[in-house]
Parts: sequence; structure tokens; C-alpha cells
Amino acid sequence: MAEIDPRTVLLPILLLHAMRHLGLMFLAPGAVFPGVPSQFATPAAFGDLLAAVLALIAIPAVAMRARYAKLLVWIFNIEGTLDLIVAISLATIYNAAPFMGPAYWIPAFWVPALLVTHYIVFIVLLRRWPEYDETGAG
Repeated sequence: MAEIDPRTVLLPILLLHAMRHLGLMFLAPGAVFPGVPSQFATPAAFGDLLAAVLALIAIPAVAMRARYAKLLVWIFNIEGTLDLIVAISLATIYNAAPFMGPAYWIPAFWVPALLVTHYIVFIVLLRRWPEYDETGAG
């Protein structure tokens, strides 16, 4: 079976995660009901924003096959996965579900999809990558 270039799998996933700025909805009045626990909303919002920024940073490195691409993807994937685990835990501990309001689709649809894609990225990271270099020549 032929090897799949990591770019083929990672670029669409990184682009998806670049949309994690949507977690900032937890801080937006009207996107969630009044009283959403700040102990959940603030770390979830900024953790998602950081994951989006890390994904955006990794995209050009992966696209150009830079030597440091794998490191950037590791950093993104660890932070993004931990952010979701922390957000799920804090939402449970502080009973955030009743306050989700219009943002209910984030934990109902978005979070499971993100968890699946993080798992896929870990699989790609644990496999051998073709030799990437600083010039992007591969």
C-alpha cells in the first residue's frame, strides 16, 4: 500500500481547526444564556482561540513540507486535545450545559468532530513522514 503524504490528511484538518475561534462564542452575550459559568467559558474560549492560531501557524509549514512542520503539528495537536478535555471537564464540573443557548451546537457537533480529527492527527504524527526540509523541496 502506498504511503499517503501527511499533507493530504493534515491540511484539511488544520483548516477545520483554524475555525476554532468559534469557541469565543462562549464569551458573547446572546450566543450563550446569561449566567454561563466563567470558570468554563473563559478557558474554553481562549483555549480554542489558541488552537486556531496554532493550526494557522502549522498550515504553511505543512504545505511547504518544512522540516519543523511535524513539531508544529505536535504542538497544535497536544494543545488542541488538552483544550477539549479541559473544556469538557469544566463544562461538567460547573454545569454549563443549561447555559449553552444558541451555542449548543458547539459541544453537540463541533467538539466530537474535533476530537475525532485530533485522533487522526495523532495517528499521522506517529507514522513516518517523508523527509521534509527547510526549502520545501521534500
